[in-house]
Amino acid sequence: MNDGEVLGPRALGRALLARQHLLTRTAATPAAMIGHLGGLQAQAVPQPPYLGLLARLDGFTPDALDELIEGRQAVRIALQRGTIHLVTAEDCLTLRPLLQPVLDQGLRATFGKRLDGLDLDALAAEARALVEEEPRTFQRLGVELAATRADRDPAALAQAARCLLPLVQVPPRGLWGRGGPAAHTTAEDWLGRPLDPAPSLDDLALRYLAAFGPATVADLQKWCGLSRLAPVLKRLAPGLVTFRDDHGRLLHDLPDAPRPDPDTPAPVRLVAPFDNLLLSHADRTRVLPEEYRGRVMTQNGIVLGTLLVDGLVAGSWRLAEDRPGERVVTVRPFVPQARADRRAAEAEAERVLAFAGGGGAVRFEEPE
Repeated sequence: MNDGEVLGPRALGRALLARQHLLTRTAATPAAMIGHLGGLQAQAVPQPPYLGLLARLDGFTPDALDELIEGRQAVRIALQRGTIHLVTAEDCLTLRPLLQPVLDQGLRATFGKRLDGLDLDALAAEARALVEEEPRTFQRLGVELAATRADRDPAALAQAARCLLPLVQVPPRGLWGRGGPAAHTTAEDWLGRPLDPAPSLDDLALRYLAAFGPATVADLQKWCGLSRLAPVLKRLAPGLVTFRDDHGRLLHDLPDAPRPDPDTPAPVRLVAPFDNLLLSHADRTRVLPEEYRGRVMTQNGIVLGTLLVDGLVAGSWRLAEDRPGERVVTVRPFVPQARADRRAAEAEAERVLAFAGGGGAVRFEEPE
């Protein structure tokens, strides 16, 4: 136990960036990085997971992730916080049953009254037969399920199927430079394997700490969407070390995980939209100053790409197509930047353009 030592926001930020491979990029494979991170949030298509890997990996190309998705080694499925994540096939089969309560809660909160009195087992069986016959969009699935349930809302029926079944989105949905409707089939049918019959919450917590620690119980719960996880960390305590943050909250960590000196230099980075770097702690101030939260997390649920300077969010950015074949990276610092930091941001933006292919330009907007 080491719970007398205090780790301030800068120390916590450097530890997080080290584990996220945002201090130093790595030559790890895309599959290894996806597994290490426990997946990348991916409800927006196609940019976030591709740009998330680009920020962390040397030599990464769009084809490398396309091949994983088309080869059924990585899939898009609703997981942490009920949102779509890109995960390895193995994690799909393990995480999906662990996170079933998150999906159950979301379904009750949004569609509960519209599903009162419905035979959910029969609905799940019918939905499984339909999507395993041929992948279906939720719109089509809802209409077909409503054909024998005329008094029910098709959208609610489709969302019930999404909760009750481990539905993966099949390509070309989410591929770089391509696209298609969000059509679904079951993970078991797509991957040819059953769900993990005995997934471990202990393993889930340890993996979270490896990629996002040191962390409080509240942080762990924010990342995954589950509640009442204090007993898990208490059970794991003999193999963990503990600290306090500067508010006195108890932090849990793996003994040998990196915790760099708070003064370790942090390079300028362009972090992907919806990146879990910003979404996986109850207290995000280790990387996101509170005064900037509303500027990168909009009221309609969009999380912008962010500019990191000295380990903290200092602006936003976006990759867009100005006209066919002409891409633009627009960087919007929140405050004036030092000349060296601006040059570093320009280099990161040029790296994004090279990854995206085709012609392009980098634009800087003046701080507001």
